[in-house]
Amino acid sequence: MKYNELTLHYFETAPGAGVLTGPDVYRGAAGRREQGTWVQFDVQVSGGIIQAARFLAFGCPHTIAVSAWVAEHGAGRPVSGAALPETVQDLSERFAVPAVKRGRLLVVEDAWVAAVTAALQR
Repeated sequence: MKYNELTLHYFETAPGAGVLTGPDVYRGAAGRREQGTWVQFDVQVSGGIIQAARFLAFGCPHTIAVSAWVAEHGAGRPVSGAALPETVQDLSERFAVPAVKRGRLLVVEDAWVAAVTAALQR
C-alpha cells in the first residue's frame, strides 16, 4: 500500500508516543488488539486546557499516524469539548485513508473522547 507523505511522517516519527502519569492525567482507550486496532490516549489537563497528550496504538500505519497527529494537535485545546481536533472525515482525507480502513479512525476517535470525557468528569 502506498501512503501519503503526512502518513509516512507521523508513522515513522510517532511524536507523542508514550504515556503520561501524575496528577491531572486522564486516560481513555478503545478497540482491541485481537481485532487489529487498539488506541489509548493520556491527557494532562490544567486550567481547563489540555497541556499534554500522549498515545499508544496497535494497528496499521494510518492508525498510528492519525493517533500521533491527534495527540500533537490536541494539546493546547480546551477540554470543554470531547471532539477530535478535526472530524474523522477530515482526518481521513488529510491522511488519505482508504474507505476500507476508515472504521479504524472511529477507534481513534473513541479513545480520544474517552480520555477527554474522563477529564471532564473529574
